[in-house]
Order: sequence, then structure tokens, then C-alpha cells
Amino acid sequence: MRILHLILSSGFAGTERATAEMCNAHASEHEVLLVVRAGHRKRGVSIRDFLSPEVRVVEVPRFWPGRAIARVIREFKPQVAHAHLRRATRYLAQLKPDCATISTLHMWVNGPHFLQMDGLIVIAAWQKKALATYSGRLFEINESLVSHRRLERTEIARLRQEWGVGEDDFLIGGVGRLAHSKGFDLLIQAFLSCNFPKARLVIVGEGREKTRLLRLAQGRVHFTGFRADVKDCYQAFDLFVSPSRSEPLGRVLLEALDAGTPVLASATEGATETLSRYPGRLVGLNDASALAQALQEYATHRPPRVALDLSPYYLSVVAQDTLAAYRQVIADHAARS
Repeated sequence: MRILHLILSSGFAGTERATAEMCNAHASEHEVLLVVRAGHRKRGVSIRDFLSPEVRVVEVPRFWPGRAIARVIREFKPQVAHAHLRRATRYLAQLKPDCATISTLHMWVNGPHFLQMDGLIVIAAWQKKALATYSGRLFEINESLVSHRRLERTEIARLRQEWGVGEDDFLIGGVGRLAHSKGFDLLIQAFLSCNFPKARLVIVGEGREKTRLLRLAQGRVHFTGFRADVKDCYQAFDLFVSPSRSEPLGRVLLEALDAGTPVLASATEGATETLSRYPGRLVGLNDASALAQALQEYATHRPPRVALDLSPYYLSVVAQDTLAAYRQVIADHAARS
């Protein structure tokens, strides 16, 4: 199968990781080409750093890339074109290529162009509410997860020491883009308002809110910046917190659960759905006081680590489900031609 992926974002966050994982999973048996925008590398990090050598990559202009995308599609002749996020889906809808089209709702339906795809992949059940009038194929396919190896105790100790965290300290961790939607200001406020001298807070990630968050933290929070070894970090945390104001699914929740780390999250759509299937605690949105109370309780009565069956999210399963979706939209496209 000839598969074209299109993503026109910059930097490397959850959507870029999911796209890279799917490209890699299919490239060993299929022809896979990924189209990205020029200047996609942000703060030194790019999706290209996480792709296998078998994945072909083409860069198109940052501004007005439609003509270049059309040329790539014309030359590669994909059987299916898979768009990720709003901008890529909009261009694919405008171009109307002579192949099957599909888009993954990594967030929500934030434009009419999604409804013009031959198929849509929803990664959370709540996303279907906005698709009552959609006439194409709808596929419910889980977010992908690559289960991480278990670290040795010495490796975990080294990470904690690097952050100035002692063996007996209670380490609270957060992971994600430093953006308003991720709610790290709420987590910092909650942490600073609590009285637990043996607790520490570490936040992994980069973003435009970093300067403001540093001021808010008053030197009492450790910011690691972007880390390629982020999956190691979860295993060093005693509690993982997702304080987001908006979270469609929350890949970070799955990665934390895969690490065996107890999870506390604000009640976003994604966290509510994920923690209805797996153990964890929810607090209200934008509620720093409820978050502080939960942190205090966890620090006083430290939660045990968890061992869960996350196999429905494993990349090997999700990749096969995605191939089945491709075959269906390809067949639908051929029947219309």
C-alpha cells in the first residue's frame, strides 16, 4: 500500500509522536511518505528525529504549500492520504486528490473540512457527538502507545538526583507543552499552597508559557525542558498530574499508566474517558484548591504503583486497525470512481 501522511505543525508533541509512530509501524511493509512543512523544527526538536529510515519525508513551503502538496501527491500516487490536525486536513479537502482521504481527530472537529474526508478516525468516544451529520466512514481507533521498558532502580535514582529529589521525597510530575491549555499554572499554584516539606514538583516540557510559569514557581519547581527520554521520567514520579483545561484524550495519561504511576487529572473530556477505564482520580476543571487538596492527600498517604493491561492501545494493535480503515476508504473510493 502507498500511504501518504500530511502534518503541517511545528515542534514535537503528542500528535507528532502519534504520527511518527504510525509511519514507523507501517513503513516496514508499505510505502510510507510523510509531508511536513519547512521550518517544522521548533526549539531544536522535529518529528524527523523520531522517524525510522524507511519513512520518506518531503518538506513543503511553510506558507501557501498547496501547490507543492498537490505535486507530491501527483508524483507519489498514494492510495490513501492521511491528514493530521486542522491545517493539513483543510489543504487535503481543498485539493480533492484522486485517492482516498482520511483524517484523525487528534483534538476535535474544528473546521468543516474534516467532514469532507472519506473517513475520520476518532480516538475518544466523546468526539462522535459532533459528527451526527457526517456522511463518510467513521472509525473508532485508540490512541497508540509504545510500552516502555522498565528502568532499573539505579536509573530511577539517577533521574531523581538530577532533579534534586531525594529517595524519600514525594515526587509529583507533570508532562506537556507549557501552554495555557495544559494548566501548569494551576498545578504550580496548588503545589505552592500545600504544606508538605518532603514533596517536590518537576515539570517536563517546553512552550511559550515558560517564562510566566518560572515567575509563578518562585524557584520551588524544577523545569527540565524538553526531554527525548520523557518515558523514563514517568517511572521516576510518585504521582503524575495532568492539570489541563482542555485535553481531547491525553496521551500523557496512557504513558503514565504504562509506567505504573498513579494518576491525578482535571476532568477534561479525555481524562474523564480514560479514567473511566483505568484507575485514577479526577478533580474539577480550573480548580486549584481541589487540586491542592488532592495533592495534600496523596503526599500524606502515598499511593501504590499500578500494573495495568493497556494492550488495546499498543501500537501493533492500533496500526492494524488503521490499515483496516485505509482498506475500507480505498475500497469506497474505488467504488465511486
